[in-house]
Amino acid sequence: MNEADTRRELIDPKIKEAGWGEIEGSYIRAEFQISNGEIKPGGIRAGIIKADYVLIYRNRKLAVIEAKKDELPVSDGVGQAKDYAQKLKILTTYSTNGKEIYEINYSKNEKGEMFITSEGLVDKFPSPDELWAKTFKDKNEWSSKFDSINFEPFKGSREPRYYQEIAINNALDAIADKQQKILLTLATGTGKTVIAFHIAWKLFQSRWNIQRDGKRIPRILFLADRNILANQAFNSFSSFDENALVRITPQDVKDKGHVPTNGSVFFTIFQSFMSGPENKPYFGQYPADFFDLVIIDECHRGGAKDESRWRGILEYFSSAVQIGLTATPKRKFNADTYAYFGEPVYTYSLKDGIKDGFLTPFKVKRIQTTMDEYVYTGDDDVLSGEEEINEGEVFEEKDFNKRIVIEEREKKRVQLMLDSINPKEKTLVFCASIAHAGMVRDLINQVSINPPADYCVRVTAKDTKTGDTHLRQFQDNEKTLPTILTTSQKLSTGVDALNIRNIVLMRPVNNMIEFKQIIGRGTRLFEDKFYFTIVDFVGASANFSDPDWDGEPMPEEPPKEKPEKPFDPGDGPGEEEIPPKPPKEKIIIKLAEGKELSIKSMSTSLFYFQGQPVTAEEFIKKLFNTITLPSILKSEDELRKLWSSPITRNELLKKLEDNGFTKQDLKSIQTLIEAEDSDIFDVLEHIAYSKKPIQRSTRVANAESKIYTNLDANQKEFIDFVLSKYVEAGVDELDINRLSDLVVLKYKSLHDGQKVLGDADKIKNTFIDFQKYLY
Repeated sequence: MNEADTRRELIDPKIKEAGWGEIEGSYIRAEFQISNGEIKPGGIRAGIIKADYVLIYRNRKLAVIEAKKDELPVSDGVGQAKDYAQKLKILTTYSTNGKEIYEINYSKNEKGEMFITSEGLVDKFPSPDELWAKTFKDKNEWSSKFDSINFEPFKGSREPRYYQEIAINNALDAIADKQQKILLTLATGTGKTVIAFHIAWKLFQSRWNIQRDGKRIPRILFLADRNILANQAFNSFSSFDENALVRITPQDVKDKGHVPTNGSVFFTIFQSFMSGPENKPYFGQYPADFFDLVIIDECHRGGAKDESRWRGILEYFSSAVQIGLTATPKRKFNADTYAYFGEPVYTYSLKDGIKDGFLTPFKVKRIQTTMDEYVYTGDDDVLSGEEEINEGEVFEEKDFNKRIVIEEREKKRVQLMLDSINPKEKTLVFCASIAHAGMVRDLINQVSINPPADYCVRVTAKDTKTGDTHLRQFQDNEKTLPTILTTSQKLSTGVDALNIRNIVLMRPVNNMIEFKQIIGRGTRLFEDKFYFTIVDFVGASANFSDPDWDGEPMPEEPPKEKPEKPFDPGDGPGEEEIPPKPPKEKIIIKLAEGKELSIKSMSTSLFYFQGQPVTAEEFIKKLFNTITLPSILKSEDELRKLWSSPITRNELLKKLEDNGFTKQDLKSIQTLIEAEDSDIFDVLEHIAYSKKPIQRSTRVANAESKIYTNLDANQKEFIDFVLSKYVEAGVDELDINRLSDLVVLKYKSLHDGQKVLGDADKIKNTFIDFQKYLY
């Protein structure tokens, strides 16, 4: 019997004695997983966190139990019990060793912060009804109705993640308490649409409405500021009856002559609702009390601002409960959102998401060139431009592709970008303008080697239906094309593409809200996606050291006499800001002959985990189960010996995989430490013995004299061919199972190969023997 079974044998009876699992509506969840650290064997983001037991009654989690072995003191589990309770926002938690029970009780202050009210040994666990009464002293009728409804499966998930469940319950409790405005703050990529769906589902199933009479199902309005967000939400609510869902578009309203009213959940964007004939907005065709609930997605994007054009919609439907969803904690530049909705009923940060394994960590590659600034010296050609340009004039990053365009500079950056990423991985490139996004698209397709059609495409407000089609294809995880999207502002939000591996910044991002949204494009989880890479040409990664990145809110500053208007991605038409007046013609420069070749570059890599910069070694340890390596690799000499033969190499790789460390993991680390031109052997040496990787070509050059010593001319020619494939593609080319293919590739057939090299055994021995000199 294992340790877990021994603990259960002692503890299960004590829990059941209190009625858990016996009283209707109560049950015990053993090994309840809180964090999602494990993606697959070997790929560990932050370590799985599991509570030994969670006690659930009427669909609400009421207590956590940390179970320890009976020979350990009960106090050993107190720390974990407290941690789990605080994470799950549960007011009662226990530590037990089967002989004693230690209880900790919490309360919440007005801000929702938990504090301990009592703790100490107790004789027994409380019954479900006792714990319910203690936890929910003021439960009202509607709150109980919401609790009685099970969560509906959503996109294959049986129930929401722990933090989503807290957000849903807190919002529903606020609705039950007749709170009119509710704010939920959750990091980009943590599933705000999932939360909106479950709230709507429970309200729908309970027949809640603003009259609170239960006589009719509610009418719910989901408001977004971009069509892609409204469409994603509409498609995500598929569990509702098809007739219950209505997608409102201006064309539909125009065709029918009136707004749709037959339905339960309506989806639209602010811009559609604000348009209408004779400057009369379409939303005014609804009675002011038509909707019971309004959900405002990305509510920080202008909808709550006093001066906003969108504020009229919220004021018109003021009788409805309004739920704001945002990814941005309270800051001085979005204080108006918080003033409108009040403090959030729940907050889940980017740091929390990465720590729990629900969001992907990242590395930053900062690339600088000798033309990050440009000084006009008179020898370059000014091809066009309305502005006068003076010799000695300096142009900074903010000027490029706004005031001045130098195509050779952009081409150099494109080449550096492609050299820094796996060009087969899905990538978003953020550019300075729509025109710049078009130029970068063209340059990527020109510089890439034989790119397929639609390899790199532009998706901006100007690309309309074609761009939307490309975006849908990009979001499809089964499709590899398009591979790279260039954009200006349109894709900073709303791109629910799971497999984005690279985000490239080719324009400054000075607004923290927008910066978080852009980074959020890469944080979605996907199979074998252990991290994503930010390629930063503009120094935007300096935002990571700003306290606003994921730290405590900065103190409010007194307003200046004439404050500058901060960038707000919600201003303007919503899909993307297009200047109403034609801008001045940009200065277009052609560099003097030879100058393009003189552009030099340097790069540095930083690694971020849980919001903090860490070393590459720490980052790898966080992502992968590196603690298994010392027990498998007894010494560097043994590693070298095992790796020197394809036979023992395969045995070692199998042993590593059996211990949760796959070849794919090793290849991921190889990319992470920018050792793609090295051997997997170098990866293992780097992890286990802190050795610097060397390139495969260098390894071959160092070993050639020894390799060729005992080979005849024919064997030398064949091994030369094998080594060229090894340098090109890696150690898989040295696998014994690859030998036949290599012979056929070189000599057209196995028979012809044997004529030159000898029989099969001789070829095999030659192939195995030379490898020991490589390592």
